[in-house]
Amino acid sequence: MNKTYHITKHGKAELEAELGELVRARKGIASRIADARAYGDLSENAEYSAARDEQNINETRITEIENILKNADIISSGRGSKVALGSTVVLKNGSETEYKIVGAVEANPLDGKISNESPLGLELMGKKVGDTATIDTPKGAVKYTIKSIQ
Repeated sequence: MNKTYHITKHGKAELEAELGELVRARKGIASRIADARAYGDLSENAEYSAARDEQNINETRITEIENILKNADIISSGRGSKVALGSTVVLKNGSETEYKIVGAVEANPLDGKISNESPLGLELMGKKVGDTATIDTPKGAVKYTIKSIQ
């Protein structure tokens, strides 16, 4: 059974762009492999090994992205009164912080995108403005109050 990947339209577009770049890179990698092969003995050919490693990484990522796109569930912006996938939430814990709730594929906390599967994301799902979410951290429990949902 295939896993469903929750991604936004923007996230899908980013993955499609990355896939295009990786597919275009295939020719250059194949060319480097052919050039390295011409150097002779492949067992002690660092250029050949490096090019093959690059090819393996490239092909693995292509397969991964194709699988994600094939099994993608495109989420729309959360516009309800409760936190859901696609919602942008402003939290207060001393200072205010804004997060967009996205699927695990797109999550990037440094960019303000947290996964619905993360501890904070799980705790926020289904809550309304004014509700609190408490997250256990290594430094103790941290309490957030939901200030707004967009």
